[in-house]
Amino acid sequence: MLQFSKLLARTGLHRAYCTDPTRIEKTVNTVTLLGRVGADPQRRGNDEHPVVMFSVATHSNYKYESGDWMQKTDWHRVVVFKPGLRDAVMSYLKKGQRTMVTGKITYGEITDQEGKQRGTTSIIADDVIFLQN
Repeated sequence: MLQFSKLLARTGLHRAYCTDPTRIEKTVNTVTLLGRVGADPQRRGNDEHPVVMFSVATHSNYKYESGDWMQKTDWHRVVVFKPGLRDAVMSYLKKGQRTMVTGKITYGEITDQEGKQRGTTSIIADDVIFLQN
């Protein structure tokens, strides 16, 4: 039996599949966080490419067989590129405030101060909802 890619190449379908926009596969990358802001948002980047960053804490509760409870906290780095949303986050979002963030998850690498490569995970915000405490 022929491999699928060889079959596509032999029939010419691979060119249509790769170049025909109606055949592009649909994917979903959606994240929703509901938690508390870890620190006041910070403006980063430059005048040409400004960005606002803040962290959000979420947690999970676990109950051991002994009956004891444990809470695990996860910290999420949120990055805001949209101009209007960036300004609103800088003006109204504060440390400790509850917030709901929707966006997409991204992975990348940065070089730390010692020159070592580190993996990073960020949430690119599409919307940030400011909640009352």
